[in-house]
Amino acid sequence: MPQPTTRARPTGCPGYSETLPREPESAGAARRLVGVALAAWGLDDLAGDGALIVSELVSNTVRHARCRSIRVTVTRPEPARVRIGVVDKSKRLPELREPCAGDESGRGLMLVGALAKDWETDHLPWGKRVWAELHREERR
Repeated sequence: MPQPTTRARPTGCPGYSETLPREPESAGAARRLVGVALAAWGLDDLAGDGALIVSELVSNTVRHARCRSIRVTVTRPEPARVRIGVVDKSKRLPELREPCAGDESGRGLMLVGALAKDWETDHLPWGKRVWAELHREERR
């Protein structure tokens, strides 16, 4: 399996990314990538929520996109703000919906919305990026 890569963005925003196969097992590799990035930045307190968010985003991509691989990104636009994203080649946008009580799926984006400070979808010429942000609360 390829190793995650880290590089400085043109804006100076540090980030980690990894291309993974579009399969359910990739959620584990995505969680590890998020954990490594957050530990490197001293943001371990965000790791639990980050792991849940990336798991849901990867699961949605595995279920709905029709491409061989996905790209998981973890960036740090500000010292206390982390953006976790999943990029795929599908232009089909995620749908936030209210699941019925007996539904076995359909709650992923509700969970992302509850955990994240913000989440959105960026349209790309060849697909989309679904991302969610976590913010560390100011300590007093």
